Amino acid sequence: MLQTNIYHQEVAELAEISGIKTITTNKKAFHDYFIEESMEAGIELTGTEVKSLRQGSVNLKDAWCSIVAGEVFINGMHISPYEKGNMFNREPTRVRRLLMHKKEILRLFGLMKQQGYTLIPLSLYFKRSMVKVQVGLCRGKKLYDKREDAARRDMKREADRALKERNQ
Repeated sequence: MLQTNIYHQEVAELAEISGIKTITTNKKAFHDYFIEESMEAGIELTGTEVKSLRQGSVNLKDAWCSIVAGEVFINGMHISPYEKGNMFNREPTRVRRLLMHKKEILRLFGLMKQQGYTLIPLSLYFKRSMVKVQVGLCRGKKLYDKREDAARRDMKREADRALKERNQ
């Protein structure tokens, strides 16, 4: 829970400084995984996909990343077809290539193979006029970890509610 709040605060601060406009975040990733490290990557898109992103019609809920032949690909990301795109629209769930440096890809590949990490897209945003993906190196949570986070969240909510009632 604390990691999630810190991440969202960092994203908000970056947005103010560098003109970042968030399109969507993957809330399920923060619930299902411990985010060990995050990094920025570009994404290869067509024109109608970018127009569709500007309308905000994207879903990262079931998305994940794979490394094949030294390249990183994002799978399961759904970008709805652009309404006025006619024949230029692509398949909504097609595999899209992420743009990262070769050294970063090799390091991530090694961590994924040896330590059992997973690459998960955390958020999608515009940085100036470019579409960027925040990719997280994640380790899966067990059921008891999820319960612990939920209990912590409930206790915080009750404490905030009690403070609010006391102040009024």
